[in-house]
Amino acid sequence: MVRFAVLLAGPVAPTPALRHALNGRRVIAADGGIRHAEPLGLKPELWIGDFDSSPGGVSATFSGFEREVLPREKDRTDGEAAVEAALARGARDLLLVGALRGPRSDHAFSNLVLALRYRAAGLSIELFDGCERALPLGPAPCRIACEAGTPFSILRFSDVAGLTVRGAKWPLEGADLPFHSILTQSNEALGPLEVSVETGEAMLLVQARP
Repeated sequence: MVRFAVLLAGPVAPTPALRHALNGRRVIAADGGIRHAEPLGLKPELWIGDFDSSPGGVSATFSGFEREVLPREKDRTDGEAAVEAALARGARDLLLVGALRGPRSDHAFSNLVLALRYRAAGLSIELFDGCERALPLGPAPCRIACEAGTPFSILRFSDVAGLTVRGAKWPLEGADLPFHSILTQSNEALGPLEVSVETGEAMLLVQARP
């Protein structure tokens, strides 16, 4: 089994689409991400973190999980440690849940950067919280089913070259864009989307159907 989900501490909407995406995945919870296990009907095989953001009154349901306690002062996030634990257990396909929103914008940013790093290492990775989904882009087309009118943006973390967007209200074909351009903010799908970029670091961010 190479398909894993990592539960992070950001908000989650337990929609049918999210439940479907989680189906058949092994689960690891990072610190406060454990709070999503019960609403989503999940039983993590590992709960890892420094436990500084874990729920106050841990229920009996949580107490039976394997736990790995990390030091509070460390050079990586609990989420990164959870992803590395999944990789050590054979993960090749990762779904990060609760990675995109929440009170700490720096956490969401670091999760996007981690997704780009692990995709560059050859892993399949997606971020999904039931409301938004984010997918790292590369030369191979990223295809995603969308209803007409679905809002999406392309977030860029560097200059990009060869950006192609098909199936959108405002398409692009092989565009070169500097990092500081906001041209790819707030587009709309006409139906299924196909997005790719030849060089550079970018993410597709799509509003999800319930």
